[in-house]
Amino acid sequence: QMEAEIRLAASVGIFLLMICWEYFLPRRQLSLTRKQRWPVNLGLAVLNMAVIRLTVGGIAYLSAVDAQEKGWGLLNWLGAPEWLAVIATLLVLDVVIYAQHILAHKWMPLWRLHQVHHIDLGFDATTAVRFHPLEIIISLVIKVAVIYVLGANPLAVIAFEILLNGSATFNHSNIKIPVQVDKVLRWVIITPDMHRIHHSTVQQEMDSNYGFSVSWWDRLFKTYTSEPQKTQTEFDIGLSTFRKAEQVGFWQMLVLPFKALGKK
Repeated sequence: QMEAEIRLAASVGIFLLMICWEYFLPRRQLSLTRKQRWPVNLGLAVLNMAVIRLTVGGIAYLSAVDAQEKGWGLLNWLGAPEWLAVIATLLVLDVVIYAQHILAHKWMPLWRLHQVHHIDLGFDATTAVRFHPLEIIISLVIKVAVIYVLGANPLAVIAFEILLNGSATFNHSNIKIPVQVDKVLRWVIITPDMHRIHHSTVQQEMDSNYGFSVSWWDRLFKTYTSEPQKTQTEFDIGLSTFRKAEQVGFWQMLVLPFKALGKK
C-alpha cells in the first residue's frame, strides 16, 4: 500500500508540474484544444489505474520481494551486493522497456494496441498516460517475468516505476526548453523534442527514438533521430489515417485494436 501511495504521489506531482510548465511556456501550438483531447487521454489513464488497482495492484514490487525471499533470479543466485543489484535492476528494466517498445511497433498484434498511444493528434503531458488497458497489462506481465528472472532489487523496482512514469510525463510534455540545453540533456535523458519525433506521422521518424528515460539505448542500437524533416513546431503528430477529432474518441480507442488495422 505504501509503495502504491509513493508512486501515485510522485506521478501526480510531476504531472501537475508539467501541465503548468506547458501552459505558461509551450513548445508548439496544438491543433486540438485540451477540451477535445484530455477527456480521452485522462479517461484512459483513470481506466488503466482502476483496472490495475482492482486486479494486480503492486505486483511488480511484490514479485521482486517474492523473488528475493525465495532466492530466485540471477542477482539473488549470484549474491550480488545491493548497490550492484540496484544498478542492474534499473538498467535491465529500462532496456527491456525500450525493446518492448520496438516490438510494439514491429509486431502487428501489439501494434494494434500501441497505435492507441500514437493516434493522439496533440502531444503533451496527457499523451504519456494514453494507453490501451490491454497494453498496460501485457507490459506488466513482461516486467514481472523479467523481475523474477533477474531477481530484481525491490527498492530499485519502486525507483524504476517512479523514474519511468516521471520521465514519460516529462518527455511527452509540450514544454519549451532552450535548444542548447536540450542538446546537452539528450546525452543522458530523453527530452520532449527528442521523443516528439517518435510521434511524427513520417514513418522513419516514428521508427526511431524509442527510449522513455535514458537516451543511451537509441544511440547504442542506432535508433536515434536528432531532428525531424520539418521543424519541431511544424511537423504533423499522430497517424496519417486518423486526422479528425471525431475519429479518436474514448470508446473508439477501446475497441480500435479489435477492428481494421490503422496504417502508420
